Amino acid sequence: MNQLTLTLPELSFGALLRQWRTARKLSQLELSLESTVSQRHLSFLESGRARPSQQMVMQLAEVLEVPLRERNTLLTAAGFAPFYRQRGLADADMAPVQGALARMLAHHEPYPAVVVDREYEVLLENRAFNRMVGLFGEPGAVWAACCPHGGRNLLRLTFSANGARPYILNFDEVGPTMIQRVFRELAETRTDTGLAFLEELRRDPAIPAHWVQPTATNVAPPVLPLVLGRDGVELRLFSMISTFGTPYDITTDEIRVETFYPEDAATETLLQALAQQP
Repeated sequence: MNQLTLTLPELSFGALLRQWRTARKLSQLELSLESTVSQRHLSFLESGRARPSQQMVMQLAEVLEVPLRERNTLLTAAGFAPFYRQRGLADADMAPVQGALARMLAHHEPYPAVVVDREYEVLLENRAFNRMVGLFGEPGAVWAACCPHGGRNLLRLTFSANGARPYILNFDEVGPTMIQRVFRELAETRTDTGLAFLEELRRDPAIPAHWVQPTATNVAPPVLPLVLGRDGVELRLFSMISTFGTPYDITTDEIRVETFYPEDAATETLLQALAQQP
């Protein structure tokens, strides 16, 4: 699976730079024009004949839109100390971020919303999201069955037979689309959790083998519908994923806020009714 080795620490700066340029589908000439670095110098950097300055690493990483965690990897490969910090969301200096996220989730009621990290671990959720999980069973029991080793992982909730999977009426549409999203994200940020999740899916007889293969030509739809149904209750939703626009911290850079919206009037009415229940 060579497409998932982008951030292996043993790679040289030149190899990493070449892989990021390839991932962004840029020629050396195109990167040269966008970064105002000569094509000759880029060639020397990729071949190892030249060593970049710290400023050069940061400049190229910005043009290539490299995630902050991987910018640290580029800096380390070039012989420099990591620049970007990773703070816990509960840290005191992250209070404004946590406050903004909490307000966003609260304002999204009565519609579900959830905050996850790069590995789809749930960091925050609103009451509506908890009510949605409650459609699959008692929320605490559902999470324990989907994530027996601890944590609350949104991918495992979606794909587990003990979680949402039996109740996703359009799973043949949702499943492969989400798997391809994981492949695209792993191509930029390699995580052991992501790789382990794909391996689990390959061993799951209920998941078609061709779903768990990267498809370069697969284009994600602009809106992915999610149809949930149980005991005559049906929710038709679609979701949007939001990120921070100018993060300078790894945690903030990797946060994803997924907000769900009703696709029809019946779903909107049902969500509002559920919010009124004690």
